[in-house]
Amino acid sequence: MRLVVVGRLAWSVALASALLAGCARFDDSASSPFTPEPTFSPADPKPPKQAPPSTTRPSGPCIDPDPAVVATCLDTTAGMVGVAEGALVAERRTGRILKVIDPDQPPIEIARLDVDGSADGGLSDIALSPTYREDGLLYAYITTAGDNRVVRIAEGGQPKDILTGIPKGANGNHGAIEWATPNQLLVLTGDAGNPGLASTPSSLAGKLLRVNSPAPGAAAPEVAVSGIGIAGDLCRDGKDSVWFTDRTPVEDRLQRLGPDGSVSIAWTWPDRPGVAGCAAAADGVAISLTNAKALAIAAADENTRAVTTAPSLLAQDRYGQLGGATVGPDGNVWVGTVNKTDGQPGPNDDRVVRIPPQGGGGTGPD
Repeated sequence: MRLVVVGRLAWSVALASALLAGCARFDDSASSPFTPEPTFSPADPKPPKQAPPSTTRPSGPCIDPDPAVVATCLDTTAGMVGVAEGALVAERRTGRILKVIDPDQPPIEIARLDVDGSADGGLSDIALSPTYREDGLLYAYITTAGDNRVVRIAEGGQPKDILTGIPKGANGNHGAIEWATPNQLLVLTGDAGNPGLASTPSSLAGKLLRVNSPAPGAAAPEVAVSGIGIAGDLCRDGKDSVWFTDRTPVEDRLQRLGPDGSVSIAWTWPDRPGVAGCAAAADGVAISLTNAKALAIAAADENTRAVTTAPSLLAQDRYGQLGGATVGPDGNVWVGTVNKTDGQPGPNDDRVVRIPPQGGGGTGPD
């Protein structure tokens, strides 16, 4: 699949949160994720900062010549969340949560979870607490030896279970989490390799779940959407909508959960490019494509939130297969690659890369 490259787009940056400066220490300078989301709009007078010239990059092991590459030599990446200085990225198989800032600073391990990283399981996604500045908590979607679950992580403490018993299978274990409101956590679950579970009301598999006022041992999930295939990602925009991606045997989908609880299919891909991570803005959504090896930009109507034109592609075939996505502090879309397990890894994979939404990525080779 190859589409027309998107035209000039610019994002205004308003994503604020921060995390720590050392292993297993959570920085209380981070702000709540419930700040206004960025936008990408031709009318924005302040385009995001661009990557520095490639001529400044040195050479050597784990140093990528492409200036858009933020971090290198990671294990298979998964969910990401933007923070004030850079981004937090999950390593799916190792269970590590890393803070990445720029190519000249090595990733900082801030937490490590015990996960089952076989097949497509492991550490799938991470999210900041809505009151992170006050409580310093992180949330994570993980695969254990017996199930998939959502846990809460505090500085220096053991993970506490928020939602357990999500079915585990030979595949279909990937999941995602995102806050719809400060008191409601959304959980996107895969079908555990059994599409029948996605339509079974009593099963937590293959669903978009609402968990109100989540706390250890007190989760009472409500089903918002059934029929989810292989779960992709959740991302909230500045219009009170939450977008989510999944893959089915017949098509890949981008769907939207409106503030009134209504659900609509925003776009489908019959050629199944492998929708994965998403990063939402007030006027559209960026979607990582694993199989198509590109970042798609789906523009959304300001009022109806409808997607009426085919998403455009950025950086196709430049970085290999893409997984998680978030909006970075520079206004670019930050994506993680998944070449070590799902593609053909290069010497510096896996990587975190900045892709400017108005056109492209760095100037170096893949």
